[in-house]
Amino acid sequence: MAVDAARHAEVTFMQAQAEQRRIRELELQQARYDASLAERRYAACDPDNRLIAAQLEKAWEVALQRVQACEEQLAAVPLAQAKVVEPDFNGLSEDLAAAWYAPGVTTRARQQLLRALVNDIVVDVDDAAREVIMVIHWRGGQHSEVRVVKPRSGEHGCRTSDEAVAVIKSMAGRWSDEHIAASLNRMGMPTGQGKTWTAHRVASLRRVRGIHAYRPAEKDGQWLTMSQAATQLGVTYHRIRGLIKQGRLRAEQVVPGAPHQIRAVDLGNQKILDAIARTQRPCRIDDDKQISMFSST
Repeated sequence: MAVDAARHAEVTFMQAQAEQRRIRELELQQARYDASLAERRYAACDPDNRLIAAQLEKAWEVALQRVQACEEQLAAVPLAQAKVVEPDFNGLSEDLAAAWYAPGVTTRARQQLLRALVNDIVVDVDDAAREVIMVIHWRGGQHSEVRVVKPRSGEHGCRTSDEAVAVIKSMAGRWSDEHIAASLNRMGMPTGQGKTWTAHRVASLRRVRGIHAYRPAEKDGQWLTMSQAATQLGVTYHRIRGLIKQGRLRAEQVVPGAPHQIRAVDLGNQKILDAIARTQRPCRIDDDKQISMFSST
C-alpha cells in the first residue's frame, strides 16, 4: 500500500511538473513575441517625434525585461522525465523486516506489502526430502528459493513442545493424567495452543503419540504418593514433605517439578518411625546438672 501510494505520488508530481514547465514555455514564447513587436514598432516610429519614440522605446525595454524574467522562471523548473521509471526496491529491502514487524502493522497491511513486492510464487513438493520448495518471483526480475519442511499428517502450527511431550512420556507410566497435567502447569509448559493442561488434554496427546496410560500404584503397593504415605503413617501431608526436605525420607521425582514417589518399604525404617514419634511430644533432654529457673519454695 505504501509503495503504491509512493508511485502514484511520484507520477502525479511529475505530471504537475511537466504542466508547470509547459506554462512557463508558453509565457516565454508570448514575451518574446511582445518584445519583437515592440522592437518593430520602435523601428517604424518617426525619429522626429521624440515623445512617441520615447514611449515605444520604454515599452520595448519592459518587454525585454519580461523575456529575461520568463527565461529565469523556466530555468528554475527541472525537466520532467519522458517515462516513469520503475522504483528501485533495493533500499526498501533493507527496511522490509522493520516494516513487517513494526508495532501496529495489521495482516492486511502485510498482504498489501507482499502484493507490491512479489509478482508470483511457484510452489513444488519434494516428497523424497519432505520439503516444500517455493520460488519467489520479485518485481525487478530477481528470484529467491525457499525450502520448508513438509508437515506430516496431523501436524500443524499449534503443536506441543518436545519438552512437554518428554515430560508426559516419562510420567505416564507412574502418574495419572491429573497429576501429569498439574505438573506441566507448575513447570509453566502450555499446550500447543497456549492453554493450561487438563487430564483430558493429556489423555488426547497420549492417544495421538501412542503413549501408554498410567497403571495405578495401588495394584502392587510398591510406590506411594505423599498423601498415601501420610495416611499410612497417620501424619499430615506437610509432615511428609518436611521429612523429604530434611533428607530423612527418600523420595523420587520422574522429572523436576513432578510429584514425589515414596517406596512403601522406606516407611518401615526405624529412623522414620522415630522421627514421626518425636512429633507427638516435645523433644527435650533431661539433665541432672541443669538448674531450674524457678525455686521449689
